[in-house]
This record gives sequence, structure tokens and C-alpha cells, in this order.
Amino acid sequence: MLPSLFFTFDGLDGVGKTTQMDLFCRWLKEAGHQVVTCRDPGSTPLGERIREILLNSDATTPIAGRSEMLLYMAARTQLVEEVIRPALASGQTIVSDRYLLANVVYQGHAGGLDVSTIRTVGQIATAGVMPDCTFLLDMPVHVAGQRMDGQLDRIESRGLEYRQRVREGFLAEARQALLPIHVVNAARPIDVIQQELRDIARKIVSRGRRVESRE
Repeated sequence: MLPSLFFTFDGLDGVGKTTQMDLFCRWLKEAGHQVVTCRDPGSTPLGERIREILLNSDATTPIAGRSEMLLYMAARTQLVEEVIRPALASGQTIVSDRYLLANVVYQGHAGGLDVSTIRTVGQIATAGVMPDCTFLLDMPVHVAGQRMDGQLDRIESRGLEYRQRVREGFLAEARQALLPIHVVNAARPIDVIQQELRDIARKIVSRGRRVESRE
């Protein structure tokens, strides 16, 4: 029987998360995994309503940094309770577009909030449910920016300097190795990137049963 696992994808907007996540999920299913996908924030009725508040570029309501962080946490708590924990308990594999790492980076490293405080709040919000593997898709900020099409959301519209701090924050978190973060060069052909993701995942699958909490 295949183990239930929890994978997340993260990185700057424009690095190709959606494409790589779709290909990765297809491969997992072909390998026999029962796969549940989700996005953070989102994937629950409450989470989708909070997502609209957080990312709507037309919104005029001011949102302070701590309020922003706590809104993300509320959406994530609902995601864990309604989607992630039940899926893992039933032996399914979760693949999520972003998770707690995004809060640590966007509101902490880039936004100026205390990083250790965000981690502490995150442990409470998730009840210690953490990914077995985070794929951090990385590329230079200006390259990722060139790939972004359409209207920017409220977070994306904060400018180049903010996005540079985001990238540096992601890489800093990966260097600390507090979470199982795998940095993947996303400035390469799609199939090359996907092969690296699958090679990493095979090693994780071979380890067997996941650790339910890392509190």
C-alpha cells in the first residue's frame, strides 16, 4: 500500500507552479496514488471567501500586515480541518499550491513581520500538520515577472523590490532547513524540471509512512 504524503509547491508568481503541479499530480495518479489537490488560501468555502479579500486587486479596504497574516492562517486552518487532515487519514496524497512557508516569506521576510512569530502562529493554525516535501521553484525575479500575464493581484502588485525580498526569503528558509524544502531551478525546460521533482518524490515515497506532526 502506498503511503499518504503531503507535497506543496511554492515560489514566486510566474515560476510555473501550476504547470509543474499538474504534471506532478498526473504522474502520482499513474503511480497509483489517490491524489487530492488544493490551494492555500482556498479550496474550502471559507478559504475562497478569504482569498477574495486577500488577493482582490480592486479592493479598497486597508489590510494591516498582521491582519493579512492572520487571514491567511484562518483560511489555512479551515483547509487543514476540512481537506488535508481527512485526506491524509484516509490514505490519500495531498498536493497543495502554497502552504505555511508562503506566509513566513511574504508577510515575514518580505513584509516585515517577525518570522518566528509567524511560525508559532502557523503551528497553532495547522495543528502541526506539515508537508513531507516542499518544492520551491526558483528563478530570478525579472524572469518570473516576464512570465506573468494579465492583471496582477493585490500581493503581486507590490513591485519589484518586494518580489526580490520574497525570493531572498524563500532561499533563506531553504538554507535554514527547518522544513523539508527542495530548491528546484525553474528556469529550465518543463520536462527537465518535472523529472527532478519526480526523482525527489521517489525518495520520499520510499521512506514510507509520514510523520503526522512536527510540533
